[in-house]
Amino acid sequence: MKTASTFSKELLLTATSSNASDIHFFPRKHQTHIFFRIHGKRTFHTLIPNKRYEMMLSYYKFTSGMDIGEVRKPQNGTVFFQDDENHHFSLRLSTLPVTNSESLAIRILPQTQAPQLEKLFLFPHQLNRVKQWLSYRSGIILLTGPTGSGKTTTLYALLQELLHEHSLQAITLEDPIEKEMDNLIQVQVNEKAGISYHAGLKAALRHDPDILMIGEIRDHETARFAFHAALTGHLVLSTLHAKNGSGTIHRLLEMGIPQRELQQVLKAVASLQLLPIELGGRKSRAAIMELLENESLTQAINGLDPAQKGSCQSFAQLRRKAFAYGYSSKQETLTTLFTSP
Repeated sequence: MKTASTFSKELLLTATSSNASDIHFFPRKHQTHIFFRIHGKRTFHTLIPNKRYEMMLSYYKFTSGMDIGEVRKPQNGTVFFQDDENHHFSLRLSTLPVTNSESLAIRILPQTQAPQLEKLFLFPHQLNRVKQWLSYRSGIILLTGPTGSGKTTTLYALLQELLHEHSLQAITLEDPIEKEMDNLIQVQVNEKAGISYHAGLKAALRHDPDILMIGEIRDHETARFAFHAALTGHLVLSTLHAKNGSGTIHRLLEMGIPQRELQQVLKAVASLQLLPIELGGRKSRAAIMELLENESLTQAINGLDPAQKGSCQSFAQLRRKAFAYGYSSKQETLTTLFTSP
């Protein structure tokens, strides 16, 4: 029988060569199902006996710094992996207690240089608008969308573009650090060590930053401090989980950010969706975005629908445009229309 280490390496090599973003281990009564998420779709990979899965689980928990003996509470850990072609990956592991076992999810984060902005977006004019946002020297720019929609990847690419053109002091606060970059200060949020987003933000402001990147605005406290940092003359880039542009405004209001501060501080919102496309017979994904800025942002803050007012394009309109341009199939467009908010 293969060792847990050998089986793990083979599994990870298969996952990374398939461009999988996640691996899911789903233990059942006698066997554990393994799934890959590839281009946003969860696909079955293989079955392994539960005995082998328990050995794998112990191996992953040990190598990622989790408590092997703890089976009643969710745990998180990180481990690094290098493939045969010297590509580096950060693996973010998460366990969740289930009946008589634990499920395991692994997020695969490539540690290559952040991709160029030109390769991320389907429509060039949207890229040009986002690039213009980089000229702001204060305020908040938010990238929003569901998990796996490319928010963090876009955020890194924006930072890389900005730092390439300007000598700026940039500090990031992340949980976890998903991609290591040489030309900025990256701070790992660690609640156990007393480094929360709030504490990290407070310390970061003492380092005279031009730009603050917050991995994610998750709660009222982080939102309040982020807006305070922007009010004191810093450019803040961050992400937020929201369905669309208008949903972003609703979430910020629910977090206790007053409408007047949204009007004063929030500069732009890019809500992302990844659309499956096919170019030259090759399947891939590219981002389409609901962009809120200037008039459309003001309308959204005031409770109006910018798409109905004609000041921005909705996801539904962008998907139909992608189909008209031949980027996506009719079936893919209709499927996305009926499954998206």
